[in-house]
Amino acid sequence: MLNTYKTIIGVGLVMLLCGIGIFAYYTINEKKNGRRPELRPTQQQSEQKIADVKDQELKEQIGQMLMIGFRGTEISKDSYIVQEMEDLNIGGVILFDYDVPSKSFPRNIISPKQTKNLIADLKKFSGTPLFVAIDAEGGKVNRLKEKYGFIAMPSPQKLGAQNNPEETKKISAALARQLADLGFNVNFAPVVDVNINPDNPIIGGIGRTFSNEPNKVVEQALAFIEGHSEPGIITCLKHFPGHGSSRNDSHLGMVDITNTYQDKELIPFEKIIEQEKACMVMTAHIINKNIDSEYPATLSPLFIQNILREKLGFNGVIVSDDMQMGAITEHYGFDEAIIRAINAGCDLLIISNNGKIYDEQAPEQARDIIFNAVKQGKISREQITQSYLRIITLKSKL
Repeated sequence: MLNTYKTIIGVGLVMLLCGIGIFAYYTINEKKNGRRPELRPTQQQSEQKIADVKDQELKEQIGQMLMIGFRGTEISKDSYIVQEMEDLNIGGVILFDYDVPSKSFPRNIISPKQTKNLIADLKKFSGTPLFVAIDAEGGKVNRLKEKYGFIAMPSPQKLGAQNNPEETKKISAALARQLADLGFNVNFAPVVDVNINPDNPIIGGIGRTFSNEPNKVVEQALAFIEGHSEPGIITCLKHFPGHGSSRNDSHLGMVDITNTYQDKELIPFEKIIEQEKACMVMTAHIINKNIDSEYPATLSPLFIQNILREKLGFNGVIVSDDMQMGAITEHYGFDEAIIRAINAGCDLLIISNNGKIYDEQAPEQARDIIFNAVKQGKISREQITQSYLRIITLKSKL
């Protein structure tokens, strides 16, 4: 019996040595012929896992570049917006009082107590610090209306007419304290458009500008920003490069300012950025063929890279105006607009779902469009990383 075991072991050793020899022979020959030896399953799995981790990291960074709107005055773990936060790792949300697609109230805001609870739940369900944004300019563009129980906020036009920066700062600080108490951390204000055309249906005509003098706009805007800074509310200059001379509403269609734009409209952006008081800048969906004959500012590297980044030296977060506004949707496919906005230099894209239609698939579609564009080489990976770092750096200051 002992001899039998020795014989079996001996044969086994011989077979093992033969196997090693054969493997070595083919490996050496494949290397000589320039072919890579086949990976063992464990090596293939390891490489696939690394690729999967990198893809997931990319998707999560892209998610931070999206700020989305949703319906609902309260949420639970099963709510649409909670699923979006979990699935997409979105960078932020924007709240409204009025739902445009259905032409009805309420959308997200009913009262101070309800709004505070909603925002607290949003933050609770978000795995990453969340931008919670609102348009609270004052006057007609203010989602926190006095009739809901919020403080009254005069229009920029009225503040500019008073021409008292200290009073503007005081009013701004009161608004900012209310925003902070509710849980907001981003206010898409102040408007720094110069009131070139007082009949402008979307800017001057509804009192959204401080003045027709750029230096007065700068003075009032700086007071507004200072009032927001103490409670820690991020402000946003809008609408770059200046919407004040336009004759049409970019919510409805493309706005051409080629023959109306004046150089002084750039002054508020230039001076506020120069004083390092700009945290965010919002682009406008307006076209000036003297700068870019084909694309509006939001989709144009000539505006965003050449002027805003290089000429004005802005290094902060650039946010698009709503990517579902008529100026974009009536002229560009969703895929093209998203890719062009990123390549132009937008860091954060607003998908409000508060335009003509309400499309719950739009945020996921936007994430996938950007992801696939990176994989196909249409958007550089570095562009995503830079935008992500700007966003995270700004969030670290909250």
